[in-house]
Amino acid sequence: MNINIKATKIELTPAIKDYIQEKMDMLEKYLGDIQVINAHFEVELTTHHHQKGDIFRAEANLSIPGSLLRVEKTEGDLYKAIDKVKDHLHMMIKKHKEKMIDKKRRA
Repeated sequence: MNINIKATKIELTPAIKDYIQEKMDMLEKYLGDIQVINAHFEVELTTHHHQKGDIFRAEANLSIPGSLLRVEKTEGDLYKAIDKVKDHLHMMIKKHKEKMIDKKRRA
């Protein structure tokens, strides 16, 4: 899957980029025959002024035929935010596939 990765207020290191690519590639087996038109992933350091440390935001947008799957999560750890986005996106893909199967059964 070809992913456009954007970093805001944080340096996009090769380690972060590889981690995002690895996690998004895991979703390909769940997509099956669904074609991804566009895949965007953004990581951001929201602010430096929190008392309990930095807060990171991770967001993924997958454009597939007929809909847009969008997930946004915030966490104190960047890698945990990326993992949560992947997990939630996995659930959304399963839900979307179930809806498509139900539509076919009704027809």
